[in-house]
Amino acid sequence: MANGQWYPAEWPDRIRALADGSLQPAVPRRAATVMLLKDGPTGTVVHMLRRRASMAFAGGAYAYPGGGVDPRDDEHHIHWAGPTRAWWAARLGVDETTAQAIVCAAVRETYEEAGVLLAGPTPESVVGDTTGAEWEADRAALVARDLSFAEFLERRGLVLRSDLLGAWTRWITPEFEPRRYDTWFFVAALPEGQRTRNASTEADRTVWIRPQDAADGYDKGELLMMPPTIATLRQLTAYGTAADALAAAPDRDLTPVLAQARLVDGEIVLSWPGHDEFTKHIPTGGASA
Repeated sequence: MANGQWYPAEWPDRIRALADGSLQPAVPRRAATVMLLKDGPTGTVVHMLRRRASMAFAGGAYAYPGGGVDPRDDEHHIHWAGPTRAWWAARLGVDETTAQAIVCAAVRETYEEAGVLLAGPTPESVVGDTTGAEWEADRAALVARDLSFAEFLERRGLVLRSDLLGAWTRWITPEFEPRRYDTWFFVAALPEGQRTRNASTEADRTVWIRPQDAADGYDKGELLMMPPTIATLRQLTAYGTAADALAAAPDRDLTPVLAQARLVDGEIVLSWPGHDEFTKHIPTGGASA
């Protein structure tokens, strides 16, 4: 493999099974992930984590903090700052309750996995350091799903700062994958006074890295990544500051990117629309090319 594209060995068999009708696609689970940015000495850097090699999904791959939506956040009233739920519903292409849950997932997962919280006591403020024992107890309860994010915000008297997020892109896991996610990618700037840490049990390493350096590592085969990760890194290289990336977010196209597998001249062609670099040619009786 010339680059660091995450490509499971079982994909060709699953693609063939999908093509012949013996595999029924799993229903994708709603999810959100956040590209957390800050300005470094030589340009914008993004916070990334490396998933533990033992993880069933994308083990060893570099990714951003993120995870599935908690259904408990669909309709529970929370204090909300920034664009309205109706605005977010239109932006994300979903109904208002789903929009709230997706935005909540983005903020919650950033807190769970990076220790960064996009919320504050007022609509204009953000909490400071969140590394104390009481904060950690709440974070652990969120991870264990003993506490919903809406309950956490209410207990702490916090307002969710949806205005600190920008919706960037949307990718849906291919139909032949057993674990499927319909994932909205967001950008956000690291709030002043907060700092990241490896708070996730799913990661064995975290880094702040320039998008171009991460992309170079992928191209050299040194950093393993899934297609959405390297695609978004390449997009981020165009922006010199975190503010520039956030300003560009409202104009980003959120049409879902879904891999397509089709039979062409005796081989399976796996492609992601709009992202030709990920195209794979798989002989019907053998491994990928």
